[in-house]
Amino acid sequence: MVLKYSSKASTCSISTLFLSFSILFALLLSIFLLSSNHTSKSISPLSCLMSNTATDLPNNNANSDSINVYVSNLPRSLNYGLLDKYWSLSHDSRLGSDIDNEIRSTSSWNNKKVPIYPESPLIKQYSAEYWILGDLVTPPELRSGSIAKRVFSPEEADVVFVPFFATLSAELQLGTAKGVFRKKVGNEDYARQREVLDLVKGSEAWKRSGGRDHVFVLTDPVAMFHVREEISPAVLLVVDFGGWYKADSKASSNGNNMSDMIQHTQVSLLKDVIVPYTHLLPKLLLSENQKRQTLLYFKGAKHRHRGGLVREKLWDLLVNEPGVIMEEGFPNATGKEQSIKGMRNSEFCLHPAGDTPTSCRLFDAIQSLCIPVIVSDNIELPFEGTIDYTDFSVFVAVNEALQPNWLVNHLRRSYTDVQKSKFRQNMARVQSFFEYDNGYPGGIGPVPVDGAVNHIWRKVHQKLPMIKEAIVREKRKPPNVSVPRRCHCT
Repeated sequence: MVLKYSSKASTCSISTLFLSFSILFALLLSIFLLSSNHTSKSISPLSCLMSNTATDLPNNNANSDSINVYVSNLPRSLNYGLLDKYWSLSHDSRLGSDIDNEIRSTSSWNNKKVPIYPESPLIKQYSAEYWILGDLVTPPELRSGSIAKRVFSPEEADVVFVPFFATLSAELQLGTAKGVFRKKVGNEDYARQREVLDLVKGSEAWKRSGGRDHVFVLTDPVAMFHVREEISPAVLLVVDFGGWYKADSKASSNGNNMSDMIQHTQVSLLKDVIVPYTHLLPKLLLSENQKRQTLLYFKGAKHRHRGGLVREKLWDLLVNEPGVIMEEGFPNATGKEQSIKGMRNSEFCLHPAGDTPTSCRLFDAIQSLCIPVIVSDNIELPFEGTIDYTDFSVFVAVNEALQPNWLVNHLRRSYTDVQKSKFRQNMARVQSFFEYDNGYPGGIGPVPVDGAVNHIWRKVHQKLPMIKEAIVREKRKPPNVSVPRRCHCT
C-alpha cells in the first residue's frame, strides 16, 4: 500500500511541476513579447528622425500635431464684409486691377454666400487670411483632414485665431485714399485696426494670456501698420520680416552696418510663423516638363527701394548676357502669360530681394519647376525644418552675384543636367506645401492635406510649449514690474 501511494504521489508531483513550469514559461514569454513591443515603439520615432530626406512628408494620419483653435468673435464687417466693400467699389485704377474691374461689371462676385477673394495680383498674393478662415468655418464633417480642430470655448483652445482680413483692409485704404494711409485721422483702415484691438484686448482670453496665444494673419508688409506694437506679443503669420525690422539707431551712429543691427522687439522666428505667398501661376506637373531653352529668367520691376536696390544692379549686369531674359513687367493678364512661358522655358529663375526679402515670384517658380536662384541675404522661408530649400534652390550671396560674369558662369558650370533634373524632382515633391486654394467656393471645404493651411498650423503647433511657458512666466511677475521684451533669434 505504501508503494502504491508513493507512485501516485510521484505522478501527481510530476504533473504539478510540469504545470508550474508551463505557467512560468508562458508568463516569461508574455513579459518578453511586451518588452519587445515597447522597445520597438520607443525606437520608431528615432527611426523617423534618421531619415535622409528633410522633405519627407509628415504622417497625415497622426493626430499628435492637431491644434485646438478658438475663433475670436469679430463682426463680419472685419472679414467677409470687407470683400463686399471691395467688390462694391465702382472702379480700381491700380495696376493689375483690370481683372477685378471686369468681375465687378458682371456682378458675378455677388452670386455666392462668401464673396471670392480679389484676383488682382497685388492683393491675391496675400490671400492666406481668406483660406485659413475658410478652413475654420467649414462644417466639422468636412474637416477630417485639417490639422486645426475648431473649439467653441477659449478655455479649450491652444490658440485664439483673430479673423481680421488685415491685408484686404490695408489694400482698400491704399486703393481709395492712399494719402492718409500713414495717418490716423480720416483713415478707415486705422479705424478698423482699432476696432479689432478694442474687441480682442477686452476679452478674457487676451487678458489671461496677454495676447501670447492669439494668432494674426499679416501677410501684407503694411497690414495693421498702426498697432504693431500692441499685437507684438501674439503669433504673427507673415511672409517675411522685411517690413518689420528696425535699425538700431545707436549702432548706426557708431558706424556699424545697419542691416546687421536689428531690434527683435516685434517679430521673431521664435514666436512667429513665416507663411508662403499665394502663387499666381498655375502648377506644372513633373510629367509635363519639357526641355528648357533659357538659362536664367526674371520678370518684374527693375527699380525697388531699400534692400531691393540689388535688383537694379543685377539687372544692369545680366540684361545683355546670352541665355538670360530680364523682362520689366507686372503679372497682369498679359504679364501672367509671359511669366508662365518664361518660367516654364527656363532652367533657373532669378529671385533677388525687392522692397522686402522675398516675393510671390519664388512660389511661382516652384510651381513652374524653375530652379530658384535666391539672391537675398536676409530672406526667411516658410516651413524650414520640414523643407530643405537647398534640395531644389541655388543660394547666392549678394556680394558674389554682383561680380561681373560671376552668376552666369556659376550657373553654367556648377550644375549638370542630372543635378538640375534632381532639383526639379525635389521641387515637385513640395509643390503642394504652397497650395492654399482648396477648389471650393469661398474656401469653405476640405483643405489639401499637405497644403499650406495645414503646414501653417503645424508650425503654430510647434510654438505651443514656448507660448505656455511665456504665459506662466508672466503670471509670476510681481505687480508693477516691467521686463523689456527680448526676442533673440538667428
